[in-house]
Amino acid sequence: MSKPMPITEFMKLFPTDDACLEHLFKARFGQAHECSKCGKSGLWQRLSKMPAYTCSCGNHVHPMVGTPFHKSHTPLQKWFYAMYLFTTTRHGVPAKELQRQLSVNYKTAWRMGHEIRKYLAWVDGDSSLGGHTEIDETMIGGKRTGKRGRAAEGKTVVLGMAERGGDVITRVVPNVKRTSLERHIIRKVKRSATISTDELNSYKRLSMYGYKHASVNHSAGEYVRGETHTNTIEGFWSIIKRSIKGTHVHVSANHLPKYLGEFEFRWNLRHDPAAMFPVLLKRLATSR
Repeated sequence: MSKPMPITEFMKLFPTDDACLEHLFKARFGQAHECSKCGKSGLWQRLSKMPAYTCSCGNHVHPMVGTPFHKSHTPLQKWFYAMYLFTTTRHGVPAKELQRQLSVNYKTAWRMGHEIRKYLAWVDGDSSLGGHTEIDETMIGGKRTGKRGRAAEGKTVVLGMAERGGDVITRVVPNVKRTSLERHIIRKVKRSATISTDELNSYKRLSMYGYKHASVNHSAGEYVRGETHTNTIEGFWSIIKRSIKGTHVHVSANHLPKYLGEFEFRWNLRHDPAAMFPVLLKRLATSR
């Protein structure tokens, strides 16, 4: 397994705001970018009073527009370093840690964290799952009621779909009723897939859609039967819950999808941690 970029290499690549902006300009436009005003290329120069580049005709391009950094007064190097921190940790980066590491106020750190989480989710995307896919639901936050599928105040129901050896996809759902779960499964899991679940009744009709479906009965103490189990997705749940409890303490239902997107990104690149930060930098070239 490859190791993440060391901090010494990060500082060598991005020692200043100018270096970060230069990387962003080259990634999104390149020196050969054709000017939309005069049609010439290769004549771009950095402006000294704003984070932009100008053509010899006076036309400007703004590399940060459409990125998480747009309209931010925080130095660009701090944004790059914050993204670097998100890719070199297993349990996430709380706003308090960003505040300490970046020497910014808490409000700025909180906003940066959420903008980066949205960017991580966008970069990760949602590919369709196939092969042998495990599906399970869990509750995050709040206190247990003792009744499955009913969320107490502060508790959120989350559906997870994990392809063995592949990606994971999560969805916040209102409950664990069949109508709430099936539509996400049908959209994101290929009909050729083999599906393993627990004994929840909401999964009983999956075979009607063409899936090869088998389940284990957790309530009866059955957790593995041949190739049928949900250990992979449950391992993903355990990482999220340990991280929320130990790192973030509490995550509200409104912001939970952003955190789930962050953990999906990290999980889906778990076999190549060194690629996480370069992937984020590369996708800046196609930012929204």
